[in-house]
Amino acid sequence: MPQTTTVRTSGDYLADRRYEYARAAFDERDFEAAADLARQVLELAPGFAAAHAMLGRSLAEMGRREEALEALRQALALEPGDELGVRIDLARLGALPPDEAMTDGYVRALFDDYAPKFDRHLTKSLAYRGPELIADALRRACSKRIRDYRFGPTLDLGCGTGLMAQALDGLCASIEGVDLSPRMLEKAARTKLYAALHESELVSFLSGRKDAEADLVVAADVFVYMAALDAVFREAHRVLGREGLFAFTVQAHEGADFILGRDARYAHSEAYLRALAERTGFSVAILEPVSTREDRGVPVPGFLAVLQR
Repeated sequence: MPQTTTVRTSGDYLADRRYEYARAAFDERDFEAAADLARQVLELAPGFAAAHAMLGRSLAEMGRREEALEALRQALALEPGDELGVRIDLARLGALPPDEAMTDGYVRALFDDYAPKFDRHLTKSLAYRGPELIADALRRACSKRIRDYRFGPTLDLGCGTGLMAQALDGLCASIEGVDLSPRMLEKAARTKLYAALHESELVSFLSGRKDAEADLVVAADVFVYMAALDAVFREAHRVLGREGLFAFTVQAHEGADFILGRDARYAHSEAYLRALAERTGFSVAILEPVSTREDRGVPVPGFLAVLQR
């Protein structure tokens, strides 16, 4: 079950200590102990949303669905912005549609928490190489279409700490980045590669841009936090100029459309991406299987796409 690791406080020292014990028990898969400790926390701090979430997740792991739903819904009522990611748990238990599982608040909290260790964890622990794969795919797409491997104004969706801009360094007339996480944006600013950085949800950001103003739109491992991609495809097509390129990665799903995986990320099917590209008015330059990262040493299947307006 998804959890951010930022230290949370109930305002009661003893409750906070017991909550940390509950987290440790949960991490060790001692769900009965985690549930018992979460209940002790709630006796001391009944309004502590994180303890309700911990109780719900522990009960879910024990197969006690109805009790788990009650605790999770209490957590969500206490923190409607869902920085705890409780909606993902509810979706997994069948109490919410999968495409309503992830909120901006959860993604922002997740990456604010992740920012200090993001680059090191991605490249060392997960063998992440999404930006490099996108840069290479763009080179191949440009070669196919007999155009220079250089770009005009570029928009980096979910720019994070700036890894995509580093992979495209020197190839773009300008790059602007957008991300939900202010801490990620702080790190991106240190690269000094962006003409501007914006704290926003990416579809809202694109909606505010002018028609045909960009030559390239990139999104490296961003759509794993989005269910339906219709709006972002539509807006990317609108902001791109003639023959502009839209390059991105997703996790792969063999069925129809998209699913919410057990890793708390969305995966999209090749058929869904091709149909959506056609509906939106893109032609497919490249759409191929790829793995941008590993999970416990095993490559995570995905797709790499370059679409042309």
